[in-house]
Amino acid sequence: MTGPVAGAYQQLVRAGELKADPAQARAVAALDRLAASFQKAGFFAGLFGSKGEGPAGVYLWGGVGRGKSMLMDLAFEHIDIRPKRRVHFHEFMLETHERLRKARESEEGDPIEPVAEAIADEARLLCFDEMQVTNPADAMILSRLFGKLLEQGVKVVTTSNRPPHDLYKGGLNRELFMPFIELIEERMLVVEVNGPTDYRLDRLTGVEVWHVPNGPEATADLSRAFFQLTDYPVEDRAKVPSEDIDVGGGRTLHVPKSLKGVAVFSFKRLCGEPRGASDYLAIARRYHTVIIVGIPVMGREMRNEAARFVTLIDALYEHKVKLLAGADAEPERLYPLGDGSFEFQRTVSRLEEMRSAEYLAEGHGAAA
Repeated sequence: MTGPVAGAYQQLVRAGELKADPAQARAVAALDRLAASFQKAGFFAGLFGSKGEGPAGVYLWGGVGRGKSMLMDLAFEHIDIRPKRRVHFHEFMLETHERLRKARESEEGDPIEPVAEAIADEARLLCFDEMQVTNPADAMILSRLFGKLLEQGVKVVTTSNRPPHDLYKGGLNRELFMPFIELIEERMLVVEVNGPTDYRLDRLTGVEVWHVPNGPEATADLSRAFFQLTDYPVEDRAKVPSEDIDVGGGRTLHVPKSLKGVAVFSFKRLCGEPRGASDYLAIARRYHTVIIVGIPVMGREMRNEAARFVTLIDALYEHKVKLLAGADAEPERLYPLGDGSFEFQRTVSRLEEMRSAEYLAEGHGAAA
């Protein structure tokens, strides 16, 4: 393998941080083809004013923990092009809808054109993590928007758990979305990354997922787990990003720590405030791992909090989200008495299953 991404990848393999993986090697080769296309585009643009040829991007898909995001990060870091941007796909679409709204207000005509031009001015390389299309509004604009971006010479690297032909599967008016799938399959290099090593599961090896009781020791253990799962430098702990996610109905939920599909919440934020199933489903779809701190033993007076906790765990369980938690008791003692305490036993059973090796090996969203 030759090229900037291959060089960085081989260093990680030699250092023992990665295992040799043919699927990852194919992805690296595709990413280096994309890197080379930027050089050709620059050469031809200088001669003829052309944006050049080559692939429009790379679409990496496969099961969780196979290194898709890591490979995209290597490409983002080592492909020598400016400007460039790495962003979660969900966040990008929220921004795009807001840009389109403002464009409609400020000028007449099709808003896609000026929005695509503005995005192209900001990034010649766009890297999207976790592409998934779940609502008609996104599906309606993606084909036209991406077509315009590619016309502007923007190239894209994206990851997804699904192959292109499974995006928005069963969605409303899916036939209007098919041109976007065709655009991906015709213009981008599509690479399946499903090697034998689940790096995410490797990082969970030896990690205790349920910590009793709450306190400084549990907090420290969960903090270490967060940095282990996200490969984030511990010395930069004060800079861990937060985000606000859309939970429907025009509402957002603040996530105090959010990085690489891992979110950290307090029990009070999730269950001590009035929330419903839509909030918890948004979390379950967005994150592969959730860390909750400060789960108390709930008495009769906390029946509302207990009911919300049940709904939360149902959503996480159904989407195979990994749960790490700090609590004042083991699951069977969290809500011993009060309205719904008998039904709470199903939640206890699910919490116990969520600690098992079998559950931890499941892919995110597998049961969704």
